[in-house]
Amino acid sequence: MNGAILVVEDEQAIADLVRAYLRRDGFDVVWARSGEQALEELGRHAVRLVVLDVGLPGIDGLEVCRRLRGRTGVPILILSARDEEVDRVAGLEAGADDYVTKPFSPRELVARVKAILRRADGAGATVDGGSVAVGDVALDRASRVVTVGGDPVELTAREFDLLAALLSHPGVVLSRDRLLELVWGGEFAGGTRTVDVHVGQLRGKLGRPEIIATVRGAGYKVVP
Repeated sequence: MNGAILVVEDEQAIADLVRAYLRRDGFDVVWARSGEQALEELGRHAVRLVVLDVGLPGIDGLEVCRRLRGRTGVPILILSARDEEVDRVAGLEAGADDYVTKPFSPRELVARVKAILRRADGAGATVDGGSVAVGDVALDRASRVVTVGGDPVELTAREFDLLAALLSHPGVVLSRDRLLELVWGGEFAGGTRTVDVHVGQLRGKLGRPEIIATVRGAGYKVVP
């Protein structure tokens, strides 16, 4: 298994718990106690995923998330005691792929880490009819590469899966609940607001906001 899980958590008891469960499942783990240290560790190690607390000393977790997102597409799972909807939305808007609130189940946390990595690594990706395009936006499922006008665009695992779901149904209105089911596998702590946040991020990264149309009261569709 290549790469490590970077756990960014200032409370040692929680960090020890997370590390123990991840290591039990065969993951290499790197621990950082602060946002500054997390950014340093990212340059020292091959990191596959970041488990990130929000309430950190120094640079807080949301700012760390933004800085990570500005330099890498590595998946980020926020682990935070802040459980209001506004907090979850802020985390997603900062670039997180998932959000787990404290207190938490270590087993569920590991399961979510594995699910994110399966998507990020392309495990189970459909190869048949692996390429799909609308206009100059092209997506290849096998390589998990997205290009706009021939230039690659870096997306998170969630953003890629969301775009794949939309491009696979050109002209079809997909409700937020349906997209939540297709991309997140059902219920998610952020609710359908999660879909809106990720669609907004996709539009910004693609630079083609007109391709993903909002159908008021219904959901979203790709305009062929």
